[in-house]
Amino acid sequence: MSKFILPASVFGTVFGCAVLLKNHLTGGPCPSKARLPGKTVVITGANTGIGKETARELAQRGGRIIMGCRDMEKCEAAACEIRGSTLNPHVYARHINLSSVKSIRRFAEEINREEKSVDILINNAAVMKCPPGKTEDGFDMQFGVNYLDKLKDSAPSRVINLSSLVHIVGEIDFEDLNWDRKKFNTRKAYCQSKLAIVLFTRELARRLEGTGVTVNALHPGVVATDLGRHTGMHQSQFSSTVLSPIFYLFVKSPVLGAQPSVYLAVAEELEGVTGRYYDVMTEKEPAPQALEQEVAVRLWNISASMVGLNTTVPMPASSSKAVTSTTDPAAAACEQPLASPTETAAMTMA
Repeated sequence: MSKFILPASVFGTVFGCAVLLKNHLTGGPCPSKARLPGKTVVITGANTGIGKETARELAQRGGRIIMGCRDMEKCEAAACEIRGSTLNPHVYARHINLSSVKSIRRFAEEINREEKSVDILINNAAVMKCPPGKTEDGFDMQFGVNYLDKLKDSAPSRVINLSSLVHIVGEIDFEDLNWDRKKFNTRKAYCQSKLAIVLFTRELARRLEGTGVTVNALHPGVVATDLGRHTGMHQSQFSSTVLSPIFYLFVKSPVLGAQPSVYLAVAEELEGVTGRYYDVMTEKEPAPQALEQEVAVRLWNISASMVGLNTTVPMPASSSKAVTSTTDPAAAACEQPLASPTETAAMTMA
């Protein structure tokens, strides 16, 4: 028996070090222990991957969770599972198809009618490097699903938009946002959509300054989810065997992938922080093209027009640096007058 002790010890040490290294490289768990009793959280794309684990974590913290999903069978199953694992009965499945503006508006109307307030909105749903295609409303699939959305929110609250590190190579092509004329490039389309999210986040934060809602974007890291189903990863013997150990160190589980969203949703130190970009749980300066406010304003106005909103607001004379307000922000992109000082309609993203 003793001859197995040394190999077992070596294996245990190596495995333990690998786990610690993985936690370090991937950011580890959310450090905040804040709870959310009485708080309502809306999460899109919550039936699988990062969205599902974010819903589970925030349900464990006592939140009232609204899971917005396209596939209601999977969403109901996920909600049931989360209710069972967290013993939180306030986890609900709601239908929303983010490739349909009509569905988004119906979802928003239901939330406005059924919920007294929305304290945290996490725009998590996305598609990645999918084949060429258009949404129901004629938008490029990645631009439409990853970027255009509308929800009413109530202050004080937080809006969290999931972007990606690949926004740094993104370019906004105002001449052909929908890839109607040029040859479709799935990688460039994805990067454009993620850059649009960061630009939108900063512009929304500027417009909502002083209203009680904060808006921030984040890169959650590289996470093992169904999002990469169109990328071709792990479809070869080489990638499945030779690269797997490397992937293990750098690719997060959905549980770890959810931690940045949880952090931005609950961290006490982020109260009043808005217009920022986070790489996992560390604030970072986004790409230079994400800091161009003229581009952000132009994109906002074009986007509002695309979804049928009259939201044109002139470019301010102030600095184009990120908004850093000591108050939370929340109001703009309204399609009708505000019902009350705390009830607002805002353009947000999937």
